[in-house]
Amino acid sequence: MDSHFPAIISLSLIFVLFNASFAHSSTIGVGYISRILEIQDRERAPPAVQVAAARAVLRRLLPSHTSSFHFEIVSKEQCGGDPCFMIKNNPSFSSHGDPEILIMGVTGVEISAGLHWYLKYWCGSHISWDKTGGAQLFSVPRAGLLPRVQDAGIVVQRPIPWNYYQNAVSSSYSFAWWDWKRWEKEIDWMALQGINLPLAFTGQEAIWQKVFQKFNVSKTDLDNFFGGPAFLAWSRMGNLHGWGGPLPQSWLDQQLILQKKILARMYELGMTPVLPAFSGNVPAALTYIFPSAKITRLGNWFSVKSDPKVCCTYLLDATDPLFVEIGKAFINEQLKEYGRTGHIYNCDTFDENTPPVDVPEYISSLGAAIFRGMQTGDDDAVWLMQGWLFSYDPFWRPLQTKALLQSVPLGRLVVLDLFAEVKPIWITSEQFYGVPYIWCMLHNFAGNSEMYGILDSVASGPVDARKSENSTMVGVGMSMEGIEQNPVVYDLMSEMAFQHNKVDVKLWIHLYSKRRYGQSVPLIQDAWNILYNTVYNCTDGAYDKNRDVIVAFPDVDPSFISVPHERYNHQRKSLSRRAAIEQITDSFDKPHLWYSTSEVIHALELFIASGDELSESNTYRYDLVDLTRQAVAKYANQLFLKVIEAYRLNDIHGVACHTQKFLDLVEDMDTLLGCHEGFLLGPWLESAQKLAQDEEQKKQFEWNARTQITMWFDNTEEEASLLHDYGNKYWSGLLRDYYGPRAAIYFKFLLESLEKSHDFQLKDWRREWIKLTNDWQRSRKAFPVESTGNALNISRWLYNKYLQSSDT
Repeated sequence: MDSHFPAIISLSLIFVLFNASFAHSSTIGVGYISRILEIQDRERAPPAVQVAAARAVLRRLLPSHTSSFHFEIVSKEQCGGDPCFMIKNNPSFSSHGDPEILIMGVTGVEISAGLHWYLKYWCGSHISWDKTGGAQLFSVPRAGLLPRVQDAGIVVQRPIPWNYYQNAVSSSYSFAWWDWKRWEKEIDWMALQGINLPLAFTGQEAIWQKVFQKFNVSKTDLDNFFGGPAFLAWSRMGNLHGWGGPLPQSWLDQQLILQKKILARMYELGMTPVLPAFSGNVPAALTYIFPSAKITRLGNWFSVKSDPKVCCTYLLDATDPLFVEIGKAFINEQLKEYGRTGHIYNCDTFDENTPPVDVPEYISSLGAAIFRGMQTGDDDAVWLMQGWLFSYDPFWRPLQTKALLQSVPLGRLVVLDLFAEVKPIWITSEQFYGVPYIWCMLHNFAGNSEMYGILDSVASGPVDARKSENSTMVGVGMSMEGIEQNPVVYDLMSEMAFQHNKVDVKLWIHLYSKRRYGQSVPLIQDAWNILYNTVYNCTDGAYDKNRDVIVAFPDVDPSFISVPHERYNHQRKSLSRRAAIEQITDSFDKPHLWYSTSEVIHALELFIASGDELSESNTYRYDLVDLTRQAVAKYANQLFLKVIEAYRLNDIHGVACHTQKFLDLVEDMDTLLGCHEGFLLGPWLESAQKLAQDEEQKKQFEWNARTQITMWFDNTEEEASLLHDYGNKYWSGLLRDYYGPRAAIYFKFLLESLEKSHDFQLKDWRREWIKLTNDWQRSRKAFPVESTGNALNISRWLYNKYLQSSDT
């Protein structure tokens, strides 16, 4: 174990020496938010509270070393004027039980981040979510034998004040069923990653209930307003209402209690939780309670039936006096319930809701009114807005964007450049027309399983933005829709909160593989170098929504699917491999392929070859399962094309042969996924049931959980939801019980079409598939919550069965 410490220490110097002196990296944007930064510093929890909270993080993470570290809060002035952490040797250390390492920071978050930095670069450890392998801490030496840092100590400053975390929909795709135990783990993870500006959206429905009752809205009216537990994110944004509901009173009460615990812990650590603000989304009842109010019924948002019970929500015009009244009441009710605020509020009135008029003066009046709704409740309010609307909605041309952004006093609006690693808006908007912004990595949609990333962009994009001329950047952030995937991407992105210069990813990934598994394995390092240059080097600018055939089966007549004229061979040049996918027509979403599959298969070969050395490592097992899943899934896409090719040639035997192979593959992959806790359906369903108070709630909550990952929204007998498979997952149980049977129905109609010499019966296929889905949504079948099977053996078996031969 000791042999790899010198390499870790020497490379760690590359990362921290630029911070050894007090290097200021401030932007003009930081100057604009200086007022709220001063307020945050003044109102933070007392130093003793923050130190105790950071020590509790250490105790939960590494209980054997609680006496090995001494923590202390220091001032910004001691850090050279910016937030920082310091790592020093304890000069008084003499015997076992004495603190060996001193870690100081401006807040409890900086202390926790300093602890992580030390464990990472002096002890060779690695920390990720439990579902992605958890923490690798066995490389940390015993208490009393911890590595010393250089005599002068280490100082690491934040180049930019804020490190933001979450997306407005993370609360539904990932956090929907969390209890306090899981939230405590997440807040610990946040602190260790240096996150100091997290969203805190839990429990707001209980606040809204109290607020709307003051405006004479009944509980029955609210039953039709709030979405179900798995769809709250979209009912909060005004995209839908009532879907999956109504919310039981016990849910509202439980979630409010949970939110108070979440906020208390965040404040103890020195974080600034971002609370919600009023966006204008109101219950239908307000239209008759306040008949003169300017309330507009919005259009259909992805509903098949256009059912008024779930679609076409109501938006109160921000220029109506009632808007400010409700906005103030909501802020005041949060202050009353929570006792304090961090003064930063998220509001996304126009997220997938386009304003009715594009006149800049009108848009400016809307923006000013929305902010006034916050400010009347909190004079120090700062509006945090997701910038997603500027990425996708053509409505937001320069004049309209500028009108909205400049409608709020400078420094009182901060924009999240939500998709900056792929589509940075700061470049095309003159740094958001002078408004402070946070450079965010979106990365993941709906919590889909896909090995994907743009590591070079992550390692350089925030630095380019911060160092650009007249930069208004004030932070970095992670704005993924779903978490617990691709730990390498989040490890690097969280580190950018402390990096002043671009990171050499090739060097960084070399060290990552050592830390991830606790030892240096040359073949694994070679494999990670391949992965860095393939799956983690997506430069085509495409949105990475996983549309693999297994999890997003094409709902299309096979005659509209083009097939390659040559047989697929993963040893051929990468262009022809990509062409095999790209020749599928636009009648359904094509699976995204941006790399050479043969190279990734070679990386898998290296992983398998290293299995005897690493099979006891949980992080290795997660990565092995994920990499095998990735390789086999892309093979399955090609196998599906062989099915279609045989169908187009009227080859009944070929269709039968290839469809059986596809269905066998789905079963085999389900077995593979069952080898690791990070790929199980069972925990998602069980956690939903655990929050229920009675049998009816269990049915409702489980229906919510099952629906989100399958049909998502409403359907008819012959028309599937427009959002079906958006929340798809590669989870053991889901493949065997749902994705496989669905594919089998489609294949049945393919064979029937050939055998009876008639066209493919698309409507019949849809009827059976939709019935299968709706029955599955209502099912109460239980699935394993613990992994079984040997990941290395199963991976080796799947490789030999599907990937070793070049012939499909």
